[in-house]
Amino acid sequence: MSLYGVMRTGVSGMNAQSNKLSTVSDNIANVNTVGYKRASTEFSSLILKSGSGNYDSGAVETTVRYAITDPGNLQFTTSTTDLAVQGNGFFVVRDANGNNFLTRAGSFVPDSTGNLVNTAGFQLMGYNIQNGAAPNVAANGFGGLQVINVNQMALQASPSTLATVAANLDPSAAVVGTPAAAAGPGNYTSKTSMVTYDNIGNAVTLDVYAAKTGANTWDVEVYDPSGAALTTHGAATTFTFDVSAAGKGALAAASTKSLSVAVPGGSTLNIDLSAMTQVASSFDFKATVDGNAPSAVEKVNIDSKGVVTAVLKNGTELPSFQIALATVPSPDHLTPEVGNVYSPNLDSGNVQVGLAGQGGLGTIQSGALEDSNVDLADELTSMIEAQRGFTANSKSFQTGADLLDVVVNLKR
Repeated sequence: MSLYGVMRTGVSGMNAQSNKLSTVSDNIANVNTVGYKRASTEFSSLILKSGSGNYDSGAVETTVRYAITDPGNLQFTTSTTDLAVQGNGFFVVRDANGNNFLTRAGSFVPDSTGNLVNTAGFQLMGYNIQNGAAPNVAANGFGGLQVINVNQMALQASPSTLATVAANLDPSAAVVGTPAAAAGPGNYTSKTSMVTYDNIGNAVTLDVYAAKTGANTWDVEVYDPSGAALTTHGAATTFTFDVSAAGKGALAAASTKSLSVAVPGGSTLNIDLSAMTQVASSFDFKATVDGNAPSAVEKVNIDSKGVVTAVLKNGTELPSFQIALATVPSPDHLTPEVGNVYSPNLDSGNVQVGLAGQGGLGTIQSGALEDSNVDLADELTSMIEAQRGFTANSKSFQTGADLLDVVVNLKR
């Protein structure tokens, strides 16, 4: 047995215990870091081949592992942009250089430009779903992702394109015109109005006139605020009702069921009248019209699917982004980077990107943060173990050094 080998083994043991103490110190320092994942030092022996009559001491090596798949407890907050992943998955974030990373640290706030960033300055990524667009998800990469910006949601005006109407026309009303007579300001049975919005958010009131032109037959026309007709009188504005036992006052199968008009300064508005009836009741007209006037963002809501919705001061809700989640085949092998983020490598496998609640990914909890998964009691115990182990290894080194002094002193 070599005395130098004894000393080298002692040094190896002290280095190993130092590595363990380093991970313990890192864990304790980050015990309150949002989304931090515990590091641990695993030991494995290096055995040297020995002869039958002697033993050559080997060494010990360490491997650092990260408990990334071990979730932390949720801590609830008052901010809707504080986010936590419940289940599998990571937020996709981007640094200032445009590099993408994964993280569980969801303490996001808007920066000076409106981008949602966490405490380390990483920007939250998602898919733009404004104007009803479906998320264009690239499952095996970060294509199509954009930085989520809440300022883009402010002062947006949407033109009206669809009005859904639930109305009833009074069957006891008298006939006020012939089929050739158009409903309008000078010829109508019932009148009502709808508020729509043009391309820049101006409110445009449209007047709707209904004139009974025969038994179970009505003409419906739409006029703009100046009194000009927006519909062309004819078959497309004639509505007939089926009052048989089968129809019960609903629109006849062959009847017109909708109108299409051009809102002044706006888009084409399709008016869905398929639910209109003629039953024994007075005139009634209820319309739901899309579009909105420009309004500032009052708050931002985020649901469990990661849909970021701007709630405007006028009460309008505008879904604008959907947060992306990502995972890898072996999350515990991800490479930790500065800022409590992770990057994929050969051991972790390639990134798979998706949406919350789909493909095995977890859901998103708004108004909550994931605590670190560090158990302080365990770390303090590990600290004592590392200290004792280091001391014991130093003793074996010291003993080997003392024996070497004895050998050197044999010759005086």
